[in-house]
Amino acid sequence: PAPGEAACPVNAAALTLAGDGLYRSRAAVRDLSRLNILAIGSSSIEGVGASSRDLGFVPRLQADLRARLPDVAVNVINRGIGGESAFETANRMQAEITAYKPDLVIWQVGTNDVLRARPWNDVMADIARGQAILDAANVDVLLIDPQRLPEDGVNFRGKNTELGEVARLLAVEGARMGYAVQHRFDAMRGWTGLTRGGIGPDDLHMNDDGYACWASVTADSLAAAVR
Repeated sequence: PAPGEAACPVNAAALTLAGDGLYRSRAAVRDLSRLNILAIGSSSIEGVGASSRDLGFVPRLQADLRARLPDVAVNVINRGIGGESAFETANRMQAEITAYKPDLVIWQVGTNDVLRARPWNDVMADIARGQAILDAANVDVLLIDPQRLPEDGVNFRGKNTELGEVARLLAVEGARMGYAVQHRFDAMRGWTGLTRGGIGPDDLHMNDDGYACWASVTADSLAAAVR
């Protein structure tokens, strides 16, 4: 198995793709044998912390999905930019969708907003701007909530309470918008078998084990959902 995969527990409740927001992706798989995914967000989409470029979340997710959907042309485009908040991601959402014409957009959101202490109302205004663009483009959406940080980490001590609250709020908003939601924050509670819970030595960015685990469980969920 890939690093971390053998020690990667799958919490069915935490990894449920809530809502039925993937019908366009199912149609693309069924009718076109194709699945084009745009992954957008900040450093964990970009792959910061992986020991090499091909060990980040996006390349692993593409490989894992291709293995699970061997008769489907799966392409996952990496448009993560480290350090972005929901504000910056929403600002470029239209250009990215126009450029890549995805069936599905994976939007990882929330972590940097917490670290920047942005008011939730401001974050929601940015998510609403993104939603207007996504809905007008008629694409599926999978929201990925914040990551859990090491409890014994010294750099971001106490932030898990705020990150968990944002994860809860995103689940509520995702259901309201009709989007699928992956509960990454809750899932990472069970990653005790991974090196530092899947987080690298800076207490923030995921390590190879974390990316392998996250990609594997995401591919399991997505492949089952779009079949």
